[in-house]
Amino acid sequence: MSADSGDMNQQSGLAPVDLSEATLSSLLDGIRQNKWHASQLLETCLGNIDRYDDPANQVYTARFDRTAKAEAAAIDALQKGKVPLGELAGLPIALKVLFDVAGEVTHSGSKWWTQQAQSDALIVSRLRRAGAVITGHTNMTEFAYSGLGLNPHYGTPVNPIAQGRICGGSSSGAAAAVAQGMAVAAIGSDTGGSVRIPATFCGLVGFKPSQQRIPREGVFRLSQSLDSIGPIARSVDCCDRLDAVMAGERWQKRTPADLRGRRFVVPANYMLDELSPGVAEAFARSLRKLRERGARIVEAPVPVLDTLPELLKGGGLTAAESYHVHRRWLQQHGEDYDPQIRQRMERGASISAADYLDLQHLRAEREKQAEEWLGAYDGLLAPTIAIEPPLLTELENDAEYARLNLLVLRNTTVANLLDLCAITLPNHQYGDLPSGLMLVGRNGSDMAVLGIAQAMEKALKL
Repeated sequence: MSADSGDMNQQSGLAPVDLSEATLSSLLDGIRQNKWHASQLLETCLGNIDRYDDPANQVYTARFDRTAKAEAAAIDALQKGKVPLGELAGLPIALKVLFDVAGEVTHSGSKWWTQQAQSDALIVSRLRRAGAVITGHTNMTEFAYSGLGLNPHYGTPVNPIAQGRICGGSSSGAAAAVAQGMAVAAIGSDTGGSVRIPATFCGLVGFKPSQQRIPREGVFRLSQSLDSIGPIARSVDCCDRLDAVMAGERWQKRTPADLRGRRFVVPANYMLDELSPGVAEAFARSLRKLRERGARIVEAPVPVLDTLPELLKGGGLTAAESYHVHRRWLQQHGEDYDPQIRQRMERGASISAADYLDLQHLRAEREKQAEEWLGAYDGLLAPTIAIEPPLLTELENDAEYARLNLLVLRNTTVANLLDLCAITLPNHQYGDLPSGLMLVGRNGSDMAVLGIAQAMEKALKL
């Protein structure tokens, strides 16, 4: 909390706000019980931005201070007038800079895009209607095409809980903002893990819903087939609240599922390869805690996983679809692209229309296989990422960058390729490098997955 916000709290007689472990539920209760004001929450976040955001390695690429202060003041007026408040009333929320905000530039991490958005993305409109205070646009990998989070144009946010290491991507700034109290939650996109990877590396919860659940109007797309929209926050309940608002549903407090008798599968193939010792230990410890709470966990081969590299050949759907979006811009502005991003997109030029249709048909077959296979279980469990966050210095070599990017994305991409829902929970011990436990559920089983994840979250803290 900034010194200015602390002085304001003392002068107003309001309780100070500690955002280091605050959940959305606790913050909402504080506003409704007049322990603090929405303007006070916002000033705390703005003070943390002033204190921690590095201009050379930006977390926020644009701050919306003027509009955010107006939104917070409006919530305070409604509260004072005893008008019923929205589901997210007064909560400072950050947006990855690929969501349209009226009058702002949705540059998606590029340096050449200058066009202002004419209107809010649909999910931004829904957040505003629920009373969210939009703090600004956060940094990201250019055009969302990497799991590592590096950006040569705006700098690369440094991991707040693992100094010298990456936040992960592509929603790097979104996770860094939440981890440092610059926002109480953030919204990102997830094409191959871009919500779950930075959430894991920053010790947070990240949820990738079934793709059709959240509308994508007003979102700068990477891959029409794979893009999903999801929240990054401090708890499963926080993500649940945000997901409901973005889906246009009425949020209801969820009762955590009973883990006793629940059946989960741990894949004996693909997702457990090349685990670092620290991640392997954290995963084993997590499984032990879940079994102690009555979960039935089996390790078995998951045949569909061994077929996924077929969908990734030559860059797969992401290369083809991103090249379709960018092909003319690459001709006009190619020198302004991050070379790593440009190289990946240009792989799509070699994927023919017939190849693309083959990929779509093959993916549909794999989705059906996954749906049938997962039907016997309440979910699949795996380490979210095979390794802890790499050091920034490890990514200076192009070959190592490429290798680590593929390894970081490997496990999370499973849910995108097969159109499943998935959530990551922090499972590292205090003092260890961050790691995550991922629960993957069938398409459309989002509510069940969130309920199970709440129970797992509680079990992991024991």
